[in-house]
Amino acid sequence: MSEKIRLEVCVDSPQSLAAAIEGGADRIELCAALETGGLTPSPGLMALAAQAPIPVYAMIRTRPGAFVFDDADVVTLMADIDAVRAAGMAGVVLGANRPDGSLDHELLARLAGQAKGLGMTLHRAFDLAGPDFSEAVELAVALGFERILTSGGETTALKGLDALARCFDHAQGRIVIMPGSGVNLDTVGAIKARLPLREIHSSCSLASDAPADKALELGFVALRPKHTDTGVVRRMKAALA
Repeated sequence: MSEKIRLEVCVDSPQSLAAAIEGGADRIELCAALETGGLTPSPGLMALAAQAPIPVYAMIRTRPGAFVFDDADVVTLMADIDAVRAAGMAGVVLGANRPDGSLDHELLARLAGQAKGLGMTLHRAFDLAGPDFSEAVELAVALGFERILTSGGETTALKGLDALARCFDHAQGRIVIMPGSGVNLDTVGAIKARLPLREIHSSCSLASDAPADKALELGFVALRPKHTDTGVVRRMKAALA
């Protein structure tokens, strides 16, 4: 029997967290502000997620924008890792680049040291380190990351299939390559057919109708907010079976 493909669902609210768990997600990536690619979640959301019956990994990212961090960012990143540990969560999602796009070996080593004892995912900062990702894969393995979340350097995993295939070939099972970005019910079949998946990453989300009220008028609500949907999670799990 082939190994089950594990589904990681990224969420940024209590409601999406509950939907992902109810739908059968195998692991949660917990964020704030998914519309910017995900930021470190609030202490309250971490405390709630720590009660989940499945592993939850928290995004460690201080602000939107590039993954090139200064000294003030680093102080915050380190403290956020400590907050994840204190909350009792399973792991962290890390990444850092140099200005040329390559992975910041020195900073990632510091972050990994701070996260010792927690699970670690290398996030899509990896995607800036291409087009040859072999050195980045080796660094992730050397630093003890469990997996790499990547779209193969493209805007979606479907567009990055060729590069993803090369990452799988280079990794040789030493680290999980977890495709993400644009993974949905329309694309997961093609991704699954091409790659020897062990894990995959999706928001399993639907767009919501924004309320026509004062909160929208004042800019407190996104025009087309998204939320993780229990039914979509279930259908994604079925597609991976």
